[in-house]
Amino acid sequence: MGGGPRVRYPKHVWSPAGGWYSQPANWKTNTAIIGAVMFGVAAMAFSVSADREVRTKFPEQGRFFPSRWWSKQIGEHEKESAAASKS
Repeated sequence: MGGGPRVRYPKHVWSPAGGWYSQPANWKTNTAIIGAVMFGVAAMAFSVSADREVRTKFPEQGRFFPSRWWSKQIGEHEKESAAASKS
């Protein structure tokens, strides 16, 4: 029982991914490390992109616009327009 004999495979196979039937002992640690590195790179790219973002046309008031949460230029524009509308 069990579906037959174990599949034969060459013992001399080597590859960067680990070869046939690979299950490295520290795969969870390696996965966590590369996940943290990828998150860090994405966070740095997001930060640089948000700092360099420039708007020539500002979004309409009350319209959903996600970059309002991180764009300094839009925040300053909304404060100025709120101050101008009060006076």
